[in-house]
Amino acid sequence: MTKDTGMEAGGVAAVSSGAGGTTGTGAGPTRPDAMVMAAQPLAVRPCSIAAALEVVGERWALVALREMAYGVHTFARIAGYTGASRDILADRLRKLEAAGLIERRQYSEHPPRYEYHLAQAGRELFPVMLALREWGDKWAVDAPSVAFEHTCGHSVELDLRCGHCAQPVTRESLTPVRPERVPEEA
Repeated sequence: MTKDTGMEAGGVAAVSSGAGGTTGTGAGPTRPDAMVMAAQPLAVRPCSIAAALEVVGERWALVALREMAYGVHTFARIAGYTGASRDILADRLRKLEAAGLIERRQYSEHPPRYEYHLAQAGRELFPVMLALREWGDKWAVDAPSVAFEHTCGHSVELDLRCGHCAQPVTRESLTPVRPERVPEEA
């Protein structure tokens, strides 16, 4: 299913320089150290997103992490809920463990059996998985298969805001800067 989002190919809109030498998209202040991403030299861009996808960007890795976040920890149940073949799932679990996203805990010695639990790095992916689920509910499926309620009793809707000023974070509100020049919190 394909839905038109109005974004450029790949789902990422480029930030470009506006008239008068401004940088970013015009929503934030002009900074002398701002980067115009579309004007950078053409080369493979070092990217945390690409690095993260090397670890979790394969379907079976993410759905295995989803199951552990849902409280499913045994190999057989993870395989059953994901539909992954046993050999593919075993490979993905090994890679996730090697990357520090999950930890294996032995629960039986004879025969040796293990449970899989999210490590800190895996738990920190939970907001990303919620965002991906919310996007999938809107753009990839006809009807959501599950909904979540917060402890307050209301449906969960993600609302990305700046931790400093509490304003919404949008593509237009961001200005790319070189990491070594990112100002520290006051």
